[in-house]
Amino acid sequence: AVVSTQSVHYGRGKYTTNSSLHSTLGHANMTSPLTDTPGKVGGRYLTSTPAPPPPRHVITSMSPPSSDSGTGSGSEASGPVYQNKRMIKETSKKSSWTNPFDNQWLQNWHKILTENVSETDRQIQETKKSLDETKLISKQHQESFEKLVDKSIIEEVSEDEAIGDEIDSFPQLTLQMADEVEKAMYGGPQLETLVEGFNITLARKDIQTLKDMTWLNDEVINFYFNLLMDRSKKCAPTIHIFNTFFYPRLLKVGHQGLARWTRKVDLFAVDLIMIPIHLGMHWCLAAIDMRAKTITYYDSLLGDNHQCTNALRDYIAAEHQAKKKSPLDIKNWKLTIEKDIPEQLNGCDCGVFTCKYAEYVSQDKTFDFTQADMPYFRRRMIWEMVNKTLL
Repeated sequence: AVVSTQSVHYGRGKYTTNSSLHSTLGHANMTSPLTDTPGKVGGRYLTSTPAPPPPRHVITSMSPPSSDSGTGSGSEASGPVYQNKRMIKETSKKSSWTNPFDNQWLQNWHKILTENVSETDRQIQETKKSLDETKLISKQHQESFEKLVDKSIIEEVSEDEAIGDEIDSFPQLTLQMADEVEKAMYGGPQLETLVEGFNITLARKDIQTLKDMTWLNDEVINFYFNLLMDRSKKCAPTIHIFNTFFYPRLLKVGHQGLARWTRKVDLFAVDLIMIPIHLGMHWCLAAIDMRAKTITYYDSLLGDNHQCTNALRDYIAAEHQAKKKSPLDIKNWKLTIEKDIPEQLNGCDCGVFTCKYAEYVSQDKTFDFTQADMPYFRRRMIWEMVNKTLL
């Protein structure tokens, strides 16, 4: 038997067709499936001549490659489908993929992460501890700083107050203020009324007692003392003043003759009581401090006047009995004739000294003026009374 193999090309693909032709040469016993006649196929005798090829559109047989190498007769792959299958098969055989993330790798990685987390926690704890220590140190420094600042502020305020006291004691008169002083002194008739207040009228002739080397009269003294009492309504200490006629009447009639002077006043509710003392040709000051229980006498000529301090002590005791209906324990009261005060060096400035003593005492200020300041105080007092305002 002879097998004839023919290769037919259709388009781009290469297909293999097998035509198995059985020759009866020397084989008389071959039977045809169609005629049952030996040696015939379809009623024909077979010879050694090859059969004609089948039609071009008929594929009688397709065989895949018989081996992986693609060699051998009639077994070569002839198309892209078989080539792809071959590549996939070869790749699957050659590739042997292994998972790099095996248990050992995971364990190592977990160990590294655990160590890193532990180290991070340790660093965090150290940082927190360091921050706590820093906060504590910062708090201590802040407290120390605040104490220093508070101390510095207190010292500055004290210094400023001291400077302020000095400025308040001697404020400079402006040109306008100086013009007002000149006008009050010389700007018209002597009987011209310049200011009214506290049931007192001040004419130019009264203001002119504040000229240099001139004695002050009662109207000027009483008006100025009322300015002091009026200011005390706005700031401590609170004060009450008696006018220049109080002391002579006290010596003449005693407390009983002065009962009506305090009908609307509680002397024991104020801090200070100040009385200008007129001794005929000399002015002094008596101050009763209800807080300290003292009676102090101020004389710019440094004279003594125990009669005045004793009379004022008896007056306060009688006033307490009359208003409070109980005796005043005067044993603890202190009577003083003050000597450490600015001293008058001429015979005409006692009234100005008395007014300035009262102005300082009314503010619990320390005396810081001298005889040389009297001309300034005279002009300043003129402006203050004409404007009814204390500088």
